[in-house]
Amino acid sequence: MPQKLEIRYATRSENGLVRESNQDAAYADSHLLAVADGYGPSGASASAAAIEALKGIESLPAGDLLNVLDEAVDQAGRAVTGVGGADESGTTLTAMLWTGSRLGLVHIGDSRAYLRTASGDIFQVTTDHTLVQSMVDDGRLTPEEAIVHPQRALLLRALWGNGEDRPDVRLHDAEAGDRYLLCSDGLSAVVPPEDLRRVILTVGEPEDAVRELVDLAIAQGGPDNVSCVVADVSAAG
Repeated sequence: MPQKLEIRYATRSENGLVRESNQDAAYADSHLLAVADGYGPSGASASAAAIEALKGIESLPAGDLLNVLDEAVDQAGRAVTGVGGADESGTTLTAMLWTGSRLGLVHIGDSRAYLRTASGDIFQVTTDHTLVQSMVDDGRLTPEEAIVHPQRALLLRALWGNGEDRPDVRLHDAEAGDRYLLCSDGLSAVVPPEDLRRVILTVGEPEDAVRELVDLAIAQGGPDNVSCVVADVSAAG
């Protein structure tokens, strides 16, 4: 029988120092972790609508989680189309739905999810749906070249009015001692990887971790909205 697990979590979202408004949305509760990064005239409404659609899913039967995730994707897509279809606004979405022993991952765009395992290894568990990532995958760019490429923010997939782009959906087994970071590119594209790694590894409480991560992005000039969720997995009870 799988070990019963629980999560402790914190979230923070800020405008940054350049943008006049915040088109990001971030959310965490006992069954949902989510970050969305909106774009276009209705970007703030699009990101909020995507997460709001997932918040409506109250029960997550472990044996049917993939079907639940597919329905969640459809709901989020319809919600974004409803608020942003006319002006081609849209949003990224990186979300984890929690069953108590497994996580269902929904991901589209260039927001990211990272995992720090109980043994201290750190992995990016999502793939950016961007032009530069596709060029890296094809061998046309190195990862170092992608970081400074002028089109590094160009999305190939997102939730928007056409309704055709589908998120990646998969299951992940969680373990006690795991830590998850979900973030918009206002964090991952701004904070140096070594600083990101240091905070994930060494800052103990989720509330302290999200505070330090956002502060680091702002210290780098805060060129974009910045949002993150940190969640720690532990044995229940």
